[in-house]
Amino acid sequence: MKVADFDYELPPELIAQEPAERRDGARMMVLDRSTRTIAHRRFTDLPEFLRPPDLLVVNDTRVIPARLFGRKAKEGTGGKVEFLLLEETSPGQWDALMRCRRRPKPGDQVLLDEDLAVVTVLEDGELGRVKIRVESALPWLEVLDRIGQTPLPPYIQRKNVSEERAAADKVRYQTVFAREPGAVAAPTAGLHFTPDVLERLAARGIGHATVTLHVGIGTFRPVSVENVRDHRMDFERWEVPEETARRIAEAKAAGGRVVTVGTTSVRTLESAAARPEGFGAGQGRTDLFIHPPYAFRMADAMVTNFHLPKSTLIMMISAFAGREFVLEAYREAIRERYRFYSYGDCMLMV
Repeated sequence: MKVADFDYELPPELIAQEPAERRDGARMMVLDRSTRTIAHRRFTDLPEFLRPPDLLVVNDTRVIPARLFGRKAKEGTGGKVEFLLLEETSPGQWDALMRCRRRPKPGDQVLLDEDLAVVTVLEDGELGRVKIRVESALPWLEVLDRIGQTPLPPYIQRKNVSEERAAADKVRYQTVFAREPGAVAAPTAGLHFTPDVLERLAARGIGHATVTLHVGIGTFRPVSVENVRDHRMDFERWEVPEETARRIAEAKAAGGRVVTVGTTSVRTLESAAARPEGFGAGQGRTDLFIHPPYAFRMADAMVTNFHLPKSTLIMMISAFAGREFVLEAYREAIRERYRFYSYGDCMLMV
């Protein structure tokens, strides 16, 4: 199967640059896989499509303000350096992307904004990657909260972002489930949920359980090969708690559906199920690439946003609902002027 088989034309004005006024204010396209029908609803209608003992599974990763700016310590004028933190590989050591005019060499240091921390370059790699060590007098997460910026996706393009807008992004580009720091991108299907929606779901007997998958830079990396099978995914860290594994088993045993919120929840559950011992609690790192054909073990329904053409995410949902049906739905979404990508509208596939 070719990567080009997952392409579509999107008018640029349909790429959402700002979140909806209300978290739960998005439109929701509903795809029924059994009847191959499409309906147009609102996200607040979600409870109508679920029934006990269905169980929502959400990703509780927390986006860290991973974009940092500093200046080279050994230059009198202080050449500017930008970092995007990717993953903490050991205490104080990170894989990161680095951008600057003249790249610092291993051993060189960079002073971060407000001089709250010093970054030492340990290794220089390919495609802008580096290994760095970070030292700070204050707790590192506190430093990030003070000087880090939210790493919005590259298709959100704004000019002259005010401090108020940047502060708002730190809130809106974070789900209400966010607990475990470590992601550099939000699990965006979860952005639509509010306490009110969760209360209405609970009133219908629909609960939710959490998994963790720390979304990495691979979510933005374009697929550069021609054949789908030749693509290699970046590794991401995942965890399924004991309570979540138990509740999923109980829901399935009672005839309920596991309704995954976002492709990251799908990837977590399917990675856990792909182990030799089968599905259960655990943690690890996954490079699982879900594309057609694929037999899903865990996900029975899915809430997801609209994804980039030729991306691994549109390939995943095509494996779930069928490539032709998904592309038909995307054409319908464009005709109906849905808002696309991270801050855009969503889709429910049942």
